[in-house]
Amino acid sequence: MSRIGKLPVAIPAGVKIELSEDNTLKVTGPKGTLTRKLSESMNIAQEDGQLVITRPNDLKRNKALHGLTRTLINNMVVGVTQGYEKRLEINGTGYRAAKQGNKLTLTLGYSHPVVMEDPAGVESVCDGQNKIIITGIDKEKVGQYAANIRFKRPPEPFKGKGIKYETERIRRKAGKSGKK
Repeated sequence: MSRIGKLPVAIPAGVKIELSEDNTLKVTGPKGTLTRKLSESMNIAQEDGQLVITRPNDLKRNKALHGLTRTLINNMVVGVTQGYEKRLEINGTGYRAAKQGNKLTLTLGYSHPVVMEDPAGVESVCDGQNKIIITGIDKEKVGQYAANIRFKRPPEPFKGKGIKYETERIRRKAGKSGKK
């Protein structure tokens, strides 16, 4: 049995779950609504204020989908109740971020500013000139947008310049050594 898949997903008060015949799950909560089509081979049942996910047999594919399905459902429930947040830090002389409407303008040492538009359901906020906070209810979209921003100038190991996650540690390297 999957250690993650066998755990039931608790449904908090204020969250409404609709499951259709083709395993399309619609989760509505105080922060919004999320819809996702899940694998039809998984059996999802609502019992006593929680969702229970079971697999039909022990095929390798179904074993893999069991924990994944449970985690996707749990992420949807957490998203509509609490939401998700990623924090990015910009390090480097002259590197900064500015927000205008739903456009994020990044000055990252290139000959031009990098302009990124917030995707639907995701919002970015600049906390000063060197911190970006990305929030939303869909964990996948929040994480992907944060990764796209970081990709514009990943941190380099010599001076640590670039965009990094707030909790990320940059492994620093020593520079060139002097002549012998």
